[in-house]
Amino acid sequence: MSSYHIPVLLEESISGLNIRPDGIYVDLTFGGGGHARAILSKLNTGRLIAFDQDESSMANKPEDDRLLVLHQNFRFLKNNLRYLEISQVDGILADLGVSSHHFDMEERGFSFRVDAELDMRMNKNREKTAADILNSYTGPELERVFRDYAEIRHPERLVGMILRGREIHVIRTTGDLLDILKPMTRGGRSKKFLARIFQALRIEVNEELDALREMLEQTPEVTARGGRLVVISYHSLEDRMVKTFMKTGFTSFKEDENPLVRHQPPFRMVNKKVITPATDELIRNPRSRSAKLRIAERI
Repeated sequence: MSSYHIPVLLEESISGLNIRPDGIYVDLTFGGGGHARAILSKLNTGRLIAFDQDESSMANKPEDDRLLVLHQNFRFLKNNLRYLEISQVDGILADLGVSSHHFDMEERGFSFRVDAELDMRMNKNREKTAADILNSYTGPELERVFRDYAEIRHPERLVGMILRGREIHVIRTTGDLLDILKPMTRGGRSKKFLARIFQALRIEVNEELDALREMLEQTPEVTARGGRLVVISYHSLEDRMVKTFMKTGFTSFKEDENPLVRHQPPFRMVNKKVITPATDELIRNPRSRSAKLRIAERI
């Protein structure tokens, strides 16, 4: 577990679950098992079902009869619970984003700080890598990726550089991509720009926002009344979707065209104001600085 990140907002998220000793809980992002261990410490006869799409996380499973860890993407939450003959659970925790473990594994290609193969797959069984996207997507497809997931308003110049660069040679490594982007990464803001580019590629490779959307839309059916949904997000795209869903029951919300139609959201917000790491946690774990915690209760 030491190679995984320190659990972020641990006390706040576990408190937010409002754990009953005999309840059934779900940890959708097992990772190093930090949050899972904290949940187990609160259980007596209860159970914990954990998900993780990265097979390497299975090595972190503690020996505990109350815990079942599934090598599955959390977008299959409802199907897996149905298979286990669990109709509803008392709480769901999701710690989104990428763990320090993945950034620190140079061969996975998640970080622009190390020259490595542009992979970025959370699940190594997936076929499409970041390199595949850069070398095979059309110009409009690449513009969509960087506009939607890096929030670059006018990605035409960026995409043009990638298209010209891949005509010279195949883009295989982080170094190849950084060489192409040199004209756009001069100056003090280059790290933030590159972080957004790598974030966009990672989201596209792993279909992260699609998976998050599918998972959230399943939670009302599988969460018992009074049960809690606790989500830690790390960038605005995730947080915006989580906040919208917890408030409205929709993952993307537009004002109802018919004012006579009223919709009852399935959850109520527990924390009206988003919870962020305290100063002592930021000092202890600087990588927690972008974390945002939201908690909702099933009505």
